Amino acid sequence: MKCQDLLKQLNEYVDGTLDPSVCEEFEKHMAGCNPCQVVVDNIRKTIMLYKAGEPYELPAAFREKLHAALRQKWKETHTPE
Repeated sequence: MKCQDLLKQLNEYVDGTLDPSVCEEFEKHMAGCNPCQVVVDNIRKTIMLYKAGEPYELPAAFREKLHAALRQKWKETHTPE
């Protein structure tokens, strides 16, 4: 299995809906491919974070700085010249 093959079926693998024989190929590939291990691990962590569904309150100073930067970017990209 090549990295490209793994990426094509990544969603099914992470969801647990992929054929068990293909899962074995995934495991073999990932045993020797650190980049694919990292991708799969990050996908799993992201899913776990979203499943928790807990909103995170940004610190006020950071939130204001972010909003100012977003407003500036909006003006730069949406103001007619």
